[in-house]
Amino acid sequence: MKQTMILAALLVTSLFGCSDKDAEELYKTAQFEERQNNVQHAKELYQEITTKYPSSDYAKDAQARLTLLSQVKPKQD
Repeated sequence: MKQTMILAALLVTSLFGCSDKDAEELYKTAQFEERQNNVQHAKELYQEITTKYPSSDYAKDAQARLTLLSQVKPKQD
């Protein structure tokens, strides 16, 4: 029983650890896309973070970026 509890705890920890790492990678990519003026792709990535990883450390920041980016008018060339 004790081994099962330890195994379950390790499994949960590893699952949440992976999702936070994945969210971090997406967030960094979205930031890069913003710097490259590819706002639409950045918004898609931020949305993916909030959808797939809502409990991650990056979800709140991603939502804030989405809100800000939705208020900015796209540049016209």
